[in-house]
Amino acid sequence: MATRAEQESEERALDLAYDVLQKRCPSRPVLDHLTGRWGTLIMLSLREGPVRFNELRRRVEGISEKMLSQGLQGLERDGFVVREVLSTMPPRVEYHLTELGRDTSDQIKALVAFLESRMPDVEAAQARYDAGTTA
Repeated sequence: MATRAEQESEERALDLAYDVLQKRCPSRPVLDHLTGRWGTLIMLSLREGPVRFNELRRRVEGISEKMLSQGLQGLERDGFVVREVLSTMPPRVEYHLTELGRDTSDQIKALVAFLESRMPDVEAAQARYDAGTTA
């Protein structure tokens, strides 16, 4: 029978094996920041280089100031985005992707490109589903 210390050691080892399907996995909130309603769009918008807040807000149609701010904070905390205060008069703030953010946005971009290329298939599936559920 395992001692309490051995059980705790095993639990810590399990915690280190990241598995997003496990409820205690620390990758879950990170995935949420990236794939939530706005995270993906923010990441794609920042691929073009440093952007000021209001320009980013214009690029991501439909996002509120509050949601953009929260999204940027989450992505910054996770290491995907850097908030840089420039010493100009008046001071300017720009956001840009970190190396991790660029690597991650490459994967997001590939997923988006795949999805966009398969949209006719998705729309056909949706039409078949809708026709079947209304009958």
